[in-house]
Amino acid sequence: MRQPRKNLIQLRKARGLKQKDVARAVGITTSYYGMLELNARNPSLELAIKISEFFGAKVEDIFFEEQGHVLLLVIA
Repeated sequence: MRQPRKNLIQLRKARGLKQKDVARAVGITTSYYGMLELNARNPSLELAIKISEFFGAKVEDIFFEEQGHVLLLVIA
């Protein structure tokens, strides 16, 4: 089973936002955003960029995991 995207969840919660708040801001459904947090879906590059810009973070800091010195795109 895939692990939730902890960075994405932490960014949202640190700002006191609900999933629906982020979803509206980036133009997707709350359900789809929830699937992104659970790592059940992978965003398009365009959506990943929108989300990273919304949070003021790098795409790789949200959607990639670092293992050693190698960044891995988390796709299952």
